[in-house]
Amino acid sequence: MKREELIQQIFTKKSFLCVGLDPDIQKIPQHLLSENDPFFAFNKAIIDQTASYCVAYKPNLAFYECNGVKGLVSFERTVEYLKKNYPSHFIIADAKRGDIGNTSTMYAQTFFGLYDLDALTVAPYMGEDSVRPFLQYTDKWVIVLALTSNKGSKDFQFSEDKNGERLFEKVILTASQWGNIENTMFVVGATQGSMFADIRKVAPQHFLLVPGVGAQGGSLEEVCKYGITKDCGLLINSSRGIIYASKEADFAVEAGKKAQELQQQMEIELSRITG
Repeated sequence: MKREELIQQIFTKKSFLCVGLDPDIQKIPQHLLSENDPFFAFNKAIIDQTASYCVAYKPNLAFYECNGVKGLVSFERTVEYLKKNYPSHFIIADAKRGDIGNTSTMYAQTFFGLYDLDALTVAPYMGEDSVRPFLQYTDKWVIVLALTSNKGSKDFQFSEDKNGERLFEKVILTASQWGNIENTMFVVGATQGSMFADIRKVAPQHFLLVPGVGAQGGSLEEVCKYGITKDCGLLINSSRGIIYASKEADFAVEAGKKAQELQQQMEIELSRITG
């Protein structure tokens, strides 16, 4: 998907919501366990109830890979269902790949060639040659981990060099040179709040994928206050806060309500930049 197409979807739907599809066998409604493919049944129901309120979906590969071949089949079926029934939605594989060049080339072939997804999260620790293979695909996006929402983010990401440049700033500035605003995004956790002002100093136009709103305690209003741009420039991800809104038979309907609540808040935020 091209940048202008994503922006158009955001302003047409008045939403920059991304729904995380992270099915956990311990958390999905018990009545789904009798299905031949419980994960797909769960995802399909969630998608059908939330598609009107979001512009993107983000399946996290760990939740599928831990179930072996069956889990990967669920992932493939989910992707196929989205592409067939909701082709305008942006699909992100949250796999956090990144390895030496020939390995990354195979990862890129998997997610952009085989599955034909729109975007993939990558870990940039091994540098340019571990990310470059993903940037060779037209209209595909690399989403680089920059400043995350977990407690451990303070272990490395805030480290400063002798000039006072923090590691997450160096990651953004360096990775921005590998790609451009048409094919590169950055992951910035919602719990970082006012740090988005610092992020925008080094990435004024890039889209940011922002997990952590909802169950992790991130504030949509604060993220938008410091991080929104004239093109929106944000994809706010919510997973648990939406997909596990209920464990009963009404789980999908309740998920839809939670997604709608976020979309309505996003509509207000977008109105501030459109006038």
